[in-house]
Amino acid sequence: MDITRRSVFFVSDSTAITAETLGHCLLAQFDHIRYEPITFPFIDTLEKAEKVVQQINREAETTGLAPIIFSTLIDKEIRDTVKKGRGVFLDLFDTYLEILERELSVPSLHMVGRYHSVSDVSSYDVRIDAINYALQADDGTGTKEYDRADIILLGVSRAGKTPTCLYLGMQFGIYAANYPLTEEDLLGKRGEMPVVLLPFRHKLYGLTINPERLQKIRSQRRPNSRYASFSQCRMEVEAAEAFFDKWAIPYLNVTTMSVEEIASKILHETNLGRRVW
Repeated sequence: MDITRRSVFFVSDSTAITAETLGHCLLAQFDHIRYEPITFPFIDTLEKAEKVVQQINREAETTGLAPIIFSTLIDKEIRDTVKKGRGVFLDLFDTYLEILERELSVPSLHMVGRYHSVSDVSSYDVRIDAINYALQADDGTGTKEYDRADIILLGVSRAGKTPTCLYLGMQFGIYAANYPLTEEDLLGKRGEMPVVLLPFRHKLYGLTINPERLQKIRSQRRPNSRYASFSQCRMEVEAAEAFFDKWAIPYLNVTTMSVEEIASKILHETNLGRRVW
């Protein structure tokens, strides 16, 4: 029996995004365990729930260990069915909904998929527009639209600018552009501010990364190239950080950070007001 490996089930009657988020957040506190994740979205009938239970029981029989189950099942009958499986059952609604109903003195809606539904059209439209803006203003394109930007991320290639911009748009409704600092920007022009950025200095925010990590990322894209060499990565990172210091641009080292952490840190440090919740 391999006690360092554990099967994890994410079960939901909707997308399972919330169940996955809750589960990963909690499991991150136990990094000595290897997890085998299995996601079951749209479990919205008893028949589907029974099939999930069968797989839970098979996994328990095969491994000799009870799978961990993270659930966001709103229907009590379906939830009780999955509970019967040979797993450790952790349910968001089961844990908190009754407490909230009692405190608020009103019953909950018990509506499937409520959180991820388009219940607020204006917020949904803001998210879509912010994501589209991030795509249009990615990697130095769409510079004519920089006046619309809430923030412009700077950094060397593969420092995490694009995914951070997309996450800021999707999660917070922030209009985020990004501009790549090339070798020419950093060395050829002796660290001078690119002309296109001068009017927007108050919107600039830098991302940096350790050269060792940058080399690994670039090597996946262009192995054995000058672009991915350690010397090139170190030179660009050092020049970028000198550029940030010269122009008093705040910046963040993202080497060990997830996209979610980067975006939240930027939001906190810049006091940007989120448009959606």
